[in-house]
Amino acid sequence: MPTLHVSPLSKLDVTVAACGASHLVTLINTDTKVERPAGIAESRHLFLGMSDISQPMEGHVLAGQEHIARLIAFVRDWDRAAPLVIHCWAGISRSTAAAYITACALAPERDEAEAAEALRAASPSATPNARLVALADASLGRGGRMIRAIERIGRGADAFEGQPFVFPLA
Repeated sequence: MPTLHVSPLSKLDVTVAACGASHLVTLINTDTKVERPAGIAESRHLFLGMSDISQPMEGHVLAGQEHIARLIAFVRDWDRAAPLVIHCWAGISRSTAAAYITACALAPERDEAEAAEALRAASPSATPNARLVALADASLGRGGRMIRAIERIGRGADAFEGQPFVFPLA
């Protein structure tokens, strides 16, 4: 079974090496330089430049529907022969939202609340970016269920940085 890993930027290289990932999703501020880890081909690295915000702020990039469309297309194209790693700066907000979105996109029949509970069990600090979840909910036709499920698990435990974790896809 394919695995999905979530990591902060500081632990990206070790996470990719440890799990043998073939694909990588980066959700980070546009001007942040991220060196692609060894073993990840450029064609298998999706870089989504956006700030970790839920409302417009001057000088920041607000996630939009085009970001979600690119994420969903990328994860659906993933052959699942080797793990996928998703990361952001801290491994708490953008990356956990993208992991949740990935789980919902790849398993349309999966219950949104169950997926959110699995996310909380895998990462006590996960606090998925609400805007990303809302955009994906609309894109995937989930009728607000993704939004409500993430609201139910609430804000994660306070942390400067999340610990890398594996998020079950089913």
